[in-house]
Amino acid sequence: MTDEVAKIKKVRDQLNAVSPSFCLAKWYQSTLHLQYGHTHSCHHPRTHQVPINELISNPSALHNTEFKKSQRKLMLQGTRPKECQYCWNVEDLGSEHYSDRSSKSHEPWALPHLDSTAKMTGDENVNPTYLEVSFSNVCNFKCSYCSPAYSSAWMEEIQSQGAYPTSDKFNNLEWLKHENKMPIPNREHNPYVEAFWKWWPDLYKSLKVFRITGGEPLMSKDTFRVLDHIDKEPNPQLELAINSNGCVPDKLFDQYIEKMKRITLDGKIGTTRLYTSVDTFGEQAEYIRDGLNFNQWQDNICRVLEELPLTKVTIMCTTGLLSLPNLHKLLELIAPWKAQYYNNERRVPITIDTAILRHPSYLSAVVADKSYAKMLDNAVKVMEDNAETHDNPYKGFFDFEIARLKRFQEYVATGPNPAERLNIQQVRKDFVTFVNEYDRRRGKDFCKTFPELTEFYHAQKEIK
Repeated sequence: MTDEVAKIKKVRDQLNAVSPSFCLAKWYQSTLHLQYGHTHSCHHPRTHQVPINELISNPSALHNTEFKKSQRKLMLQGTRPKECQYCWNVEDLGSEHYSDRSSKSHEPWALPHLDSTAKMTGDENVNPTYLEVSFSNVCNFKCSYCSPAYSSAWMEEIQSQGAYPTSDKFNNLEWLKHENKMPIPNREHNPYVEAFWKWWPDLYKSLKVFRITGGEPLMSKDTFRVLDHIDKEPNPQLELAINSNGCVPDKLFDQYIEKMKRITLDGKIGTTRLYTSVDTFGEQAEYIRDGLNFNQWQDNICRVLEELPLTKVTIMCTTGLLSLPNLHKLLELIAPWKAQYYNNERRVPITIDTAILRHPSYLSAVVADKSYAKMLDNAVKVMEDNAETHDNPYKGFFDFEIARLKRFQEYVATGPNPAERLNIQQVRKDFVTFVNEYDRRRGKDFCKTFPELTEFYHAQKEIK
């Protein structure tokens, strides 16, 4: 047993001493989608609507909803909340399996609160110490796999041209309406954002990790309001992360750089991170993430690494079918940055996280033949040839980065999981339907952009 596993086991035993369903994430981790007023604690449960009437006297009800309090009470009583079934499935495999209930409660933003929380009734209003916030869906991108809930540009397209003619009616607004996830337009008054800023002065004092997501956060005035607040009231214990597509107008990116310089170089904030997304290299990346200018993105990421010497960058690479041909070129670009931007205060300037795209299924890598996994051989080789070593510490790809890429390759080589119950014929038909409509609406050319995938495309197009 490793030291880390031993620590998590100890935390699990401490949690179970309170109750076998007790989890600190329900109190101290929160995600707020302010553009449509939803919240959840921990990423496994579904989000739920924040009732407006609860916010009138208690702006912290953005996190402390009556529903969430009811789930906390169940945990204190030893009853398993149904919305946490993911963890119960893991724990039911046996005592040697540790769920996120234990690992999240083990985090430094949660564990110090174990004893005090165990004495609560569940009715208390608590401030989260780990918070993710999306202020709006304003975004200048229309990424192929995204949604109108998170992109105003997508919303404009769907409102004017309707859903895509795939079997699932991709990005049909009826589903968003059914889920109460229709975003409030940025130009309109948003009671959830209003409640957030009423809560903020008190919330800010307790935060340990704060991440701003979107939409595109650098197109939101609220993001810059946060940076201005930190400038005036420093919080050196706070870890701040901001997502950005890296291709906002130059004026906004300049503003981001200058405000971040003031709070980082003067020690007004703790660890800072920029999370940015790109899924492969060059023109193919621009096809996937419509709105991306790859050269502009590359220049801006280098600006962050150069001008903000304390800020760490994470590239979120959502890997699907369209990532396969040229992913190795992206890795070849990143590899030298690890050494070039290394410094003693920021030993890990940049990492890449390859998250597997699963929805929509017709853009996932399993839509093609299993043999397409070989396309990733070059990418794996680039990582292994530029891996961190004892003689080259920190300045190469880490074991976890290589492992995640190999996991993606194995996912492609294995093919569809029977548990997903994919009708592969329908999925491939939807792939052709989506690509044709995407090209028509966006003025793109799939076959010209992806010559490596044209044989597959035409083979599916000919199937009746």
